[in-house]
Amino acid sequence: MPPRIYATPEQLAAWTHTPAPAGAEQMLARASEDVEAALLTAVYPVGADGAPTEQRVVEALRDAVCAQVEWQLATGDDGTGAMGTWDSVSIGPVSLSGRRPGPPAASGVDLAPRAHRVLRRAGLLPGVIW
Repeated sequence: MPPRIYATPEQLAAWTHTPAPAGAEQMLARASEDVEAALLTAVYPVGADGAPTEQRVVEALRDAVCAQVEWQLATGDDGTGAMGTWDSVSIGPVSLSGRRPGPPAASGVDLAPRAHRVLRRAGLLPGVIW
């Protein structure tokens, strides 16, 4: 089953009030993976394809993914996770330096604060009972 992507470049542009950046599709795919990882134990109705069926959930996932990409753009992260691990990274001939300290999020994913708020308000984060 192909991965689900919860937002389009057009929705990202509407969220940020700026044109979608180059590579928006890949950023949205990675952000969708981040949001899914944060919701590993969340319970909500889905269809046969595993996609959410309630409009409030569809909108929350879309908004959380857009917020995740917005945060990554603002912090200079490309969604690979390398930004939070190394002070400096070079590609050729490979050079990494100084790990940044800091505990990972409970889900193992650095979730944008706005994405976290969207998911919490929608009652989708673990520990929220409806």
